[in-house]
Amino acid sequence: MNSPARAGTLPAPGATLYYEVRGTEGPPLLLLAGGNSDAGVFTGLADELAADHRVISCDPRGNSRSALTGPPADQRVEEHGADIARLLDRLVPDGEPVRIFGSCSGALAALHFAGLHPDRVAALVAHEPPALGLLPDADDFLALVDRARRAFDEEGEAAGMAVFCALFGGRPAPDLPEAHDNTRFFLAHVMHPTSTHLPDLAATAPLTGHLAIAGGEGSRDQDIHRPAVELAARLGLELVEFPGGHCGYAKYPQEFAARLRPLLTDLSD
Repeated sequence: MNSPARAGTLPAPGATLYYEVRGTEGPPLLLLAGGNSDAGVFTGLADELAADHRVISCDPRGNSRSALTGPPADQRVEEHGADIARLLDRLVPDGEPVRIFGSCSGALAALHFAGLHPDRVAALVAHEPPALGLLPDADDFLALVDRARRAFDEEGEAAGMAVFCALFGGRPAPDLPEAHDNTRFFLAHVMHPTSTHLPDLAATAPLTGHLAIAGGEGSRDQDIHRPAVELAARLGLELVEFPGGHCGYAKYPQEFAARLRPLLTDLSD
């Protein structure tokens, strides 16, 4: 495993953002984690892609090393989208369009950013954005999120995650590489605002030539996969599938990179 070429922090309103950069040549590529993950979840994938990209990864605000500078608060997707702009202004200051891969709530933040700043996006792959409100049975899933939050409040982290993991076929959360355990922060401040966020389809539609909506081959039978299918259909796109499940990039970085690299190139043309 390679260490990042450099790591740094960026002051932002309400937080200090932690980022890592790998690779020195090639187009800039931003990897955006979601949920309770951080830049560590992309270490293997970033190492693979750094051979021909300048790879930027970061901890979402509130997770791990991107500490909040005030009291903990619910995390709005819009603020995370603004953090993307802040990072790119620091790390790609010449305005060069970037390639973006976003997972889970990171995909929602990327879609929001792209709708506001289409000129900064060369290619965007949104992997299993959890836009549950797009589904025809959205009320059932939003009620599940509410139950998970109540279970967390009344019984603790394990109880909250046990309810929430129904979205993943009832499987326990995978053991992923990360700098810190962000489960408590996720259940308290990320899960609900992320699950209730709806992408702006009108803002996203003009980007479809540079946009792919993706899902995991291993999560086809899980409810967390369904919003990606629905979003792709609404945008008139074919769903692109990647190795593994919701976090396949962590388990299969070589295979994932082999599929992601040509897709990013095609979308950038």
